[in-house]
Order: sequence, then C-alpha cells, then structure tokens
Amino acid sequence: MADHKPLFRDLDGDDADPEATIVESLCMNCQKDGQTRLLLTKIPFYKEVVIMSFTCEHCGYQNNEIQSSSVIPEKGVKITLTVASKEDLNRQLVKSDHTSTQIPELSFEVPSQSQKGEITTVEGLLNRAISGLEQDQPARREQHLEVAKQIDAFIRSLQELKELDKPFTLILEDISGNSFIENLSAPKSDPQCTYEYFRRSPEQDRELGIFSHEEVTGEKSILHPIKEGEFTLEDIESEVLRFATNCSNCGAPCETNMKMTNIPHFKEVVIMATSCDACGIRTNEVKSGAGVEPQGVHIEVEVRRKEDLTRDVLKSDTCDLEIPQLELTVGPHALGGRFTTIEGLITAMKDQLNDPATSHIFGDSKQDKTKQQFEQFLSKLDDILENKVVATVVLDDPCGNSYIQSMKDGDETDDQLKITHYERTFEQNEELGLNDMHTENYTNS
Repeated sequence: MADHKPLFRDLDGDDADPEATIVESLCMNCQKDGQTRLLLTKIPFYKEVVIMSFTCEHCGYQNNEIQSSSVIPEKGVKITLTVASKEDLNRQLVKSDHTSTQIPELSFEVPSQSQKGEITTVEGLLNRAISGLEQDQPARREQHLEVAKQIDAFIRSLQELKELDKPFTLILEDISGNSFIENLSAPKSDPQCTYEYFRRSPEQDRELGIFSHEEVTGEKSILHPIKEGEFTLEDIESEVLRFATNCSNCGAPCETNMKMTNIPHFKEVVIMATSCDACGIRTNEVKSGAGVEPQGVHIEVEVRRKEDLTRDVLKSDTCDLEIPQLELTVGPHALGGRFTTIEGLITAMKDQLNDPATSHIFGDSKQDKTKQQFEQFLSKLDDILENKVVATVVLDDPCGNSYIQSMKDGDETDDQLKITHYERTFEQNEELGLNDMHTENYTNS
C-alpha cells in the first residue's frame, strides 16, 4: 500500500520537510518574476488553510494571504466582539476574502472582497485599515485638501480606538462562514463575543460558487434517481456500506463505513466510522434515522457513582451539551453526533482539549495564565471521571433525537435522570429549516 501523507500537516519548527510548494509568479509591482510559496496547514480549533507568501527579489515587494481549504459551511457567520482591554486587542482572528468588517461607533465598514483573507489580531486589523487610508494621503493633500483633512481626522479616530478610552464593537460578517475570533475564556463561552449563523441567499450562494440541484442540469449531472425497489430497507439495515472519502483531519484519502442499527427503547440510528491510515485518526459519528421529533428534549442526569458513568448516551449533531458546575457549554457541532457513555462523552471533550496536535493552548506563544486555566479545567474533568465531585450533564436537543439510558427497569423512576419535552421556538425551527417545510396535502405517489 502506498505511503500516504496528510495533505494538511501541523506546523512544526523541527520539521525538516514542511512541503511548501514554490512557484514562479508575476510581480504586480515591477512586472518581473517573483516567487510564491504555498503551505497547506491547520489552525488549531479552526480548520485547514492554504498560506500564500509572495516575494520579489527585484523590487522587494512582498504579499501574504490566507485561503480556507475546508468545505464551505452551510451557513454564514456574523461575529460581534466587544473590545474593552489590551488583551482583546491581542485576540487572534481569521477573516476570509468574503468578510466585511464593521465598527459601528465610527460608522466604519470595509466591504467583503475588498481585501484578501488573513490571519491577524484585532489591533492588526486596525493597523491595516489605518495603513490603507494613509496610503494616498500625500496626493490628496495636494489635490483635495478638504478630503485629506477629513481622512486625517478619521485616522486619528481609529488610532484612538487602540488607546481604549472606551470600549468599541468589532463586527465580522462572512457569508462563507470561514471567519473566527479567538476565545480568551476557552473552554468556557466568551462573554464578550457572540456568533450568529445565518442562511445565505441564492445570490450569496452563487457568489461563493454554490448552485442548487435545479441549477445543475444536463447529462453531466451526478444526480441520478434510484429506481423503485432497487434497494430495500432490509438490504440497507443488514449491510455495512463503504464509500471513499477524505480524512477530516489531514485530507488524505480514506474509507468510511456506515450501518443502520436500532438502539433499544429508542429509535433507529445511522453509525458512521472512519479510519485514516495517513494520520491514524479514528472518528465515529451517529445520525438519527427517524427524522425530527414533534418536540425538543431536555435531559439532565446527575453523575454520582461509577455506575452513572456507564450510562449509554446518544448525542445527536443538533444537541447542545452543558456541565453547569464547570460553566461549560459545548455547541452541537463541537463533538458531532455520537453513541457512547457518559464517561466516553467527558473523555472525548478532555481528549480534544488535551491533544497537542490540535490544541493551541500548549504552544510557547500562549500566556502562562491561560495555560494554568486550562490545566485547572482539565483537572476538574478528571475529578468527575474519578467521582470525586458530583456533576450534572445536560443535553438539550431541539430535534428530540438525543437519549440517556435510565438505570431503572420498567416503570420505576430514575431519581437522577430528568427528561423534559418542550415545544420548539420559532428561532429553533428556523435554525432547523422547519418553518419553510410544508407537508399539508402531501401524498406519497
């Protein structure tokens, strides 16, 4: 078997062969040949990217930019950050080509696609805006003095933001969903930063090169209907399906196994398992095979004893996870859908945070205070796994497709397990795409 290497490798100063690709490129400054270096790598807690660096030895011109290499998320993202301290100015951020930057206090906006994507900080974003405004000021002072004075005043306003005499708001709105701002309170939720996800309009999809099935027509279409009776449900349930895919960690070719199974006292689910020979990662994912339930479900279980850690858990990919004692909130996509135990769920969280290959908290650039906070947090997870403290695990799934095993048989009440069904809000239905789904007068033809 061929020796596969990951397409996206971790940055390592001791790596003698980082596999940067060098190509000759035309310098846009002097029109001579320069060199562009391309490096495929990963940003911890974010995604795979391509870093590009151009240098021209003739005129000294340099240019750097970044582009996402991950699958385009289904939704765009709007990130709102309140900048109130020097630490906030040092927050790392990633912005794509399709990101618009806004500072409402100054009525300032940088439109999307007016700048290349980059990795920078909040202060670096301000400095780039200042540099862009200062670029043509000498010519403006000679030709349009009043306009130049207005721009000078605005530049001073941007510079004053860095003094932080009062907090200001930074908004990144990205239709590609590929922007990110560092969370200084991780793994807890960030009190100063909010993420809002929105559905793109058809025009925004086309701007990203995404087209609907109706727009992809003709003989070359890869979509072909399955004939009635070609595959029965019994065939699918009894067979392990295998299909080629790419590793979510390194991008190398690998294979995913998929099978339908039935969880006792619950419902049918689809289990998918992927193993990568290149980087060694193994992933498991569970999706419901029974659609969306009429009501959402809120499940709370107290973990007191070793037996509680062995409870079976089905966490769907629409389920939020919370441990109130640790002030920990995990979004639905962080761990994905999985069928495991309470112990397995907590261990999976700990492994993701504690893995030097994917976590930036162990790097030399991170502050000691932040490292200590994470070490203390990880020790609290260990205390739960060793039953030194009592903790509550909360699952909240608006789709109603999550489940925790009861330790009592029959009609006996499990005092440590509380299950509440609730009506979804309009916003939750909108998030799940149910508000626009109409089934009235629907017949199966």
